[in-house]
Amino acid sequence: MSAITNLTELASEAERMLNANVAEADRILHICNACRYCESFCAVFPAMTRRLDFNVADAHYLANLCHNCSACLYACQYAAPHEFDVNVPKTLAQVRRDTYVEYAFPKSFGSLYRRNGLAVAMAVSLSVAAFLIAAVLMKGSLFVHGLEGRFYAIFPHNLLVLVFGAAFGFSILALAIGVTRFWREVSEPGNHVSIPATVGEAARSVLTLKYLDGGHGDGCNNEDDAFTLWRKRFHHFTFYGYMLCFASTSVATLYHYLFRSEAPYPLFSLPVILGTLGGIGLLIGPAGLFWLNLRRNPLQVDQRQNTMDRGFIALLFFVSLTGLALLAWRDTSAMPLLLAIHLGFVMGHFLTLPYGKFAHGVFRGAALLKYAIEKRRPNPVQTGGE
Repeated sequence: MSAITNLTELASEAERMLNANVAEADRILHICNACRYCESFCAVFPAMTRRLDFNVADAHYLANLCHNCSACLYACQYAAPHEFDVNVPKTLAQVRRDTYVEYAFPKSFGSLYRRNGLAVAMAVSLSVAAFLIAAVLMKGSLFVHGLEGRFYAIFPHNLLVLVFGAAFGFSILALAIGVTRFWREVSEPGNHVSIPATVGEAARSVLTLKYLDGGHGDGCNNEDDAFTLWRKRFHHFTFYGYMLCFASTSVATLYHYLFRSEAPYPLFSLPVILGTLGGIGLLIGPAGLFWLNLRRNPLQVDQRQNTMDRGFIALLFFVSLTGLALLAWRDTSAMPLLLAIHLGFVMGHFLTLPYGKFAHGVFRGAALLKYAIEKRRPNPVQTGGE
């Protein structure tokens, strides 16, 4: 009963913070809309000019368009110490954090993860790893000679597919429900536009991280007013590393079911090559993003958002690190222990996937799609309504 009460209290606290953050976003966006100095910086400002007032849906939409490059903060004449205290990146980061809770399914899980994403992510991963280690110990020993990388001798293939497939399926379902809720709230009826053109523009913006260039191509402001492209580069390492790992798993699935070829696969097989390259990307990218996160100016970030960011970064890093370690020592007696630890972090990633930083990519993609659609329609502020 106390657990239910705590989750209810977390949801109530999230609702109060959402209202406060949306009110602050509305105040600042009105100031920006009157100034318009930053109109060419990114998609947020042109989208902002299509509105005279900003409700909850508008705040969520604009918050997820924002990539937190912070160019507008350093250019703003109304930033602190001015009495207006305009800080678009931090304010929208606070609303964006609320997005992950407001549209989460179930919502109470999102509230719990928001409180301390890093602790929750690591606790889930280590708990699952400990459970799997205990399961291996019940069979005999953590160190077994002669298995030569035969993972399914430790955990049967069908059991892994059932358990991890169910966890991944739930995460995808939860994300789909969340982004559907988001889209229904932020989308509006209007004139028909070309779907291929809008989807293509949104996809290009996602794949190239277009709005991490600061509006001038020189990159983001990080700990000072100097421009840097490293945040964009580390995001690319992370994203494409993840996609290579996903491709590796997909190819291995085809090998298993289509060609009746079971793991382990040779070092120069396609699944291993893709997984190794992806794993390296997921070491470089998250490590770099964590380093930049520690160096960022406190004025640019929301500290509570940082816990969610670091939780996701840490999970990706340890999923990759343990996966590469498993590959390196798969033919040794340490394989059962390394397999249990790796699977623990993979499960932790799957279970927290809909509630943390991973979700921002999905919501941001939806926001970029909405922007591509609405920019092709008449401006309702200029035309007096569509």
